[in-house]
Amino acid sequence: MTTRCARDESAPNIRQLLALSVFASLIILVGNRSAVADNDRGAQLAATCASCHRLDGRDKGIPTIIGLDEATLTRAMQAFKSGERSSQIMHVMSLSLSNEEIATLAHYLSALRMETNRP
Repeated sequence: MTTRCARDESAPNIRQLLALSVFASLIILVGNRSAVADNDRGAQLAATCASCHRLDGRDKGIPTIIGLDEATLTRAMQAFKSGERSSQIMHVMSLSLSNEEIATLAHYLSALRMETNRP
């Protein structure tokens, strides 16, 4: 009888542990999907940049945006947006982006690395 009683008392603890484990797994899964979605959104936004800036890091007269840190890219885009930095094209491009999109774009671009092999 004592064995059965001990099992009955531990059952709620096991259920709570199982529920907590399932909940934690869902949080990790959602968080991972969110990171992937941000990365996909960053790539989509960067495709617009690629019409002028080369995303392989090579400079053909237009400054590269690859390899810059996130804060530098964000500050530059905000400066173009406010008119603090002048460039008619960059001013228009930055106005088309929300602050959240600028942050997503800066995060994505800062993670890209320049190609080391140049033909």
